[in-house]
Amino acid sequence: MFSFFKRRSEEPKDTSRYIQLPVNTDMHSHVLPGIDDGSPDIETSVALIRGLYNLGIRKTIATPHVISDMYRNTPETINNALEKLKPALAAAQINVEISAAAEYLMDDYFYRLLTNKEKLLTIHKNIVLTEQSFATVTGNLNEIAFELITQGYKPIMAHPERYFYYHDNPENYYHLKDMGFLLQINLLSLTGQYGPAAAKAAKFMLKEGIVDFVGTDLHNDKHLQLFQKKETLNILHHYLSDRVYNDFSIL
Repeated sequence: MFSFFKRRSEEPKDTSRYIQLPVNTDMHSHVLPGIDDGSPDIETSVALIRGLYNLGIRKTIATPHVISDMYRNTPETINNALEKLKPALAAAQINVEISAAAEYLMDDYFYRLLTNKEKLLTIHKNIVLTEQSFATVTGNLNEIAFELITQGYKPIMAHPERYFYYHDNPENYYHLKDMGFLLQINLLSLTGQYGPAAAKAAKFMLKEGIVDFVGTDLHNDKHLQLFQKKETLNILHHYLSDRVYNDFSIL
């Protein structure tokens, strides 16, 4: 798959140059305590956010999963977790701006939320983060996109590079854009963390200039340790140095 990609120049060999991430806002993470498959408790949340802060992140938007059969989070459960976390961050003297939205799986439950016109949590103004199943493409994706846009939302498709069913045809990514989706790739995809096909897809979308956002998709300490590697930071700066990402002031 992706045999048609041209190889970009090799990642720089110097692994001592960068000590921070190439963005200061993280718009996709799972750092709220105890409500999805991310941080299990406040102590872990504080440690993860401290790690991101030390890597240069000054604004964190937590986006816990909303999945009908696993994590049926609501604005109440998400905001309650956020309010529990804020005093702990203040006590730990981590001067980070933190807010919360959600990462909505586009399943039947999400479609009911839309048709019932339930208010969705947004990462900025009217921008809502969505995802698909890793197993199969969303059958009524066009219908969901149309409903989101009709209701005034701007949908982001989270980590499209990780959906294997898009890997055989790069036109799939342009089709997402045509439907009205903004595209967000995971930073660790560029390092091969999710496999070579996802890495090639992420690099292709960057090369084509169709990536709108990047995110850590941070879930745990393993992810944080990967971000702390100088090799990882070098790769991220190599691929992201020619454009500013996650600047909400221009939206």
